[in-house]
Amino acid sequence: MAPATGDDAPDSDRASDAASRPPVAAALDEFDDGLAESVASSLTGRSDVVVVGVPLALLPPILAARDETTGGTWRVACRPGAVEPLARALVLGTAVAEAVATGSLELRTAADLGPRSGALGGARTCFASADRVDAVAGPASARTLVTEETAERVAAAGRAVRDRFASATPATVGMPARSRLLATAAETLDDRFATDLAAALDALPYGALGRSGDLTDRTLLVALAARHDHLLWDLRRWISGETQPAGGAREGGDGTRREAERVGVAAGQDLTDDRRRLVRRGLIEAIKVPVGDGRPRLRLRAVDDALLRATPTEVLSVLRGRFALPVDEDGRVESPPGSDGRRPVWERTRRGKN
Repeated sequence: MAPATGDDAPDSDRASDAASRPPVAAALDEFDDGLAESVASSLTGRSDVVVVGVPLALLPPILAARDETTGGTWRVACRPGAVEPLARALVLGTAVAEAVATGSLELRTAADLGPRSGALGGARTCFASADRVDAVAGPASARTLVTEETAERVAAAGRAVRDRFASATPATVGMPARSRLLATAAETLDDRFATDLAAALDALPYGALGRSGDLTDRTLLVALAARHDHLLWDLRRWISGETQPAGGAREGGDGTRREAERVGVAAGQDLTDDRRRLVRRGLIEAIKVPVGDGRPRLRLRAVDDALLRATPTEVLSVLRGRFALPVDEDGRVESPPGSDGRRPVWERTRRGKN
């Protein structure tokens, strides 16, 4: 999870940081790292786990524990509103979707978490298995994990947890599974792009990127594609599953023509602003190239040395550094102090065309 803002920062600075962070990153900070570590440690190695009342912030430790545990399917019922943000969280969403696709998790959403009778009722977050039941307890500022291992109480509390899960509604993650995302990336674009994307996603914190602001998960995808000179049209086709025109299907290894599989990360047209911001900051260019008998298409090409030299795991850092620089009214990086503001002729001729 993203580190908390230091206590010595002014209140106005902390408010500004919170406002600018992706919503998923803010939600992941609902609980401190100590509780997340306790949850992961408690669940690792247990079988037939049933979890209810799960907020978005506890999905990462549940995933971490599940990755370290073999066999069976864990049943997880989230709080209302906890699953929907996964459709806008590329890193966390694809990880949860992968766990569901492989049968590691069965995901549901509670329809009603109103007050109920019983020690472990209501909206409390509870974790049950055959020999123990854990629950998140305490005030919001000092959450902790409490455990019950007395056989009689475990049996009663376990039944209550399983009943809560049974009453929940099956949930759909609005992201493709990570393995499917990468397989279709290799199919529609190429293995180099898929390898870069896999490395970047594995290295990124779950809340690293969102869908708001100048730098989004779509910006990262455009930058990665530009490092390998891909057509914007191909990137759009992969990211949203746009239908290809007749005769434009990609030829597979078996010689057949087939459509790209839909991955549903974002709408293809949403890439336009991200591409323009990257062009205006001098990171990439978009060049019109002829393709077959149709109209010219834009080929993405990285032109910034730092972006080209970066490893896949360093690309986001390069983007953040450039996006932190001041820009002029056209969205282009301002000339450094002492320069005369003139642009090379090759930049002046392309100004505003991308």
